[in-house]
Amino acid sequence: MRALITGSRGFVGQWLTRHLEACGDVVTPSDAEVDIADVAALCVLFEEAQPAAIYHLAAKSHVGDSWVDPTEVLRVNVLGTAAVLAAARAVAPSARVLVVSSAEVYGHVGAEDLPLTEESSVRPVSPYAASKVAAEAVAIQAVLGYDQDVVVARPFNHVGPAQSPMFAVAALAQRVVAAERSGANRIAVGNLAARRDFTDVRDVVVAYRRLIELGERGETYNICSGVDVAIDEVAAMLLELAKTSCVFEVDSQLTRPADVPVLRGSAAKLSERTGWSPQIPLRKTLEDTLAYWRTQDVDG
Repeated sequence: MRALITGSRGFVGQWLTRHLEACGDVVTPSDAEVDIADVAALCVLFEEAQPAAIYHLAAKSHVGDSWVDPTEVLRVNVLGTAAVLAAARAVAPSARVLVVSSAEVYGHVGAEDLPLTEESSVRPVSPYAASKVAAEAVAIQAVLGYDQDVVVARPFNHVGPAQSPMFAVAALAQRVVAAERSGANRIAVGNLAARRDFTDVRDVVVAYRRLIELGERGETYNICSGVDVAIDEVAAMLLELAKTSCVFEVDSQLTRPADVPVLRGSAAKLSERTGWSPQIPLRKTLEDTLAYWRTQDVDG
């Protein structure tokens, strides 16, 4: 299968490229210099690639940063999605497009709302979450209005080796490795009370390809483990796996203006349609993430 990935140089894009190539697909990466909201530039890229599958990963994806420049997040995530779909219609009309959204769209939920399904209400808290709700609407309009072949994925928190330390688990792992090297006994952290549904990125990219192959057009699918874990439990597991003994201290400057307290999803719809289920346990993910940071230059 000929595949094109927007955001191919990002954390998930690199893992997706490896997975697709291992499956025998011919992968065209997106040009990092192409503005994702530039339809003309995308048309040139798609014309050259002639993809049968387009994985739209490119986005402003950091929830915390979205509070700083919400208009840019909306431009990239919403207009970028509209541009990708428009370019696909123009030069690769038979291609299936996977639009990657986020479980952040569910927003603040109570215990009675869990597990979250694709039918759960969306109540975006952050500008990032709002942009993903809007991008989903653009994707579904393309199906209903243009009869375009589009599937929407809602991944919950995905983690693993090579993730940016802008994200919580990677940041914790990086700081633990720095403490290993420096002998520090305290590590600054943000909110550790939040609970998240974590899936290894290597499992997530398998789900993406399954959705390209088997997902139903116009449908939305959660990608998640079905288990919520507190960030402090993740932190404790990292310390258990680490070669150091230290404690975490909450730093108010590392917290967000608003944070979703708990997310836990159901991937039953995805599993029923594609047979997908997560294969990599969280402990293995954290071991591999620490191993990755031990190969990097990390200041102590």
